Amino acid sequence: MPDISAWDANAKWWQDGFTDGADPEYEEQIVPLVREHLAGVTRLLDVGTGEGQLARLGVSMGATTVVGVEPSAPQVVVARERAGGPAYARGFADALPFPDAVFDGALACLVFEHITAFTEAIGEVARVLESGGTFLFLLNHPLLQAPGSGWIDDQILEEQYWRIGPYLTDDLSMEEVAPGVVLPFIHRPLGRYVNALIDAGFVLERMEEPAPPEGFLAKAPEYREAASIPRLLLLRCRRT
Repeated sequence: MPDISAWDANAKWWQDGFTDGADPEYEEQIVPLVREHLAGVTRLLDVGTGEGQLARLGVSMGATTVVGVEPSAPQVVVARERAGGPAYARGFADALPFPDAVFDGALACLVFEHITAFTEAIGEVARVLESGGTFLFLLNHPLLQAPGSGWIDDQILEEQYWRIGPYLTDDLSMEEVAPGVVLPFIHRPLGRYVNALIDAGFVLERMEEPAPPEGFLAKAPEYREAASIPRLLLLRCRRT
């Protein structure tokens, strides 16, 4: 069983900072993208639902069945407390507790960069989706947000540029994402994800690399210097 102790320990940080208007990237970018790309889905699975923000969104969009799956018990407890219509199950993405072909839509938002058995997890999403079902796959951009990437202001050469870290090397690292909040991140090249999707029977329908939203850029002056560097990658896939 994967070690999820870091997620259990930092559940409140996520519950307080990334839901229902608290985070500009969710509010201004992720929520509108989910509304656009999952419109019309009636039976939605939210993989790695956390405290359930996007699962609740699915209900508000008109889905009649929404289920959130989450390995962290503290997250599931709060998701159920916040209600809003979805059902929640504690489980892991690489062993989803559902029969075959029971959903017509699936969502994974900023989840797969934390999953070790990612090919198995993609296979499980394919298994529980009916033929023609939609999988909306949102990641921290694997190229432009690779470990060691960042804005460089070279005073010697008088150049400013975005440095890309070692992209082709798989990397598991513990990152301090906020003071005292350390979480595991797994970097993989984009091709590993795309090929795993293809191998699982998905067809890629849409890819988007949206610029950071205005609310995020306004949080710090240095963020605006990298306004042309996407933080998010969206892949919309169809189960064949």
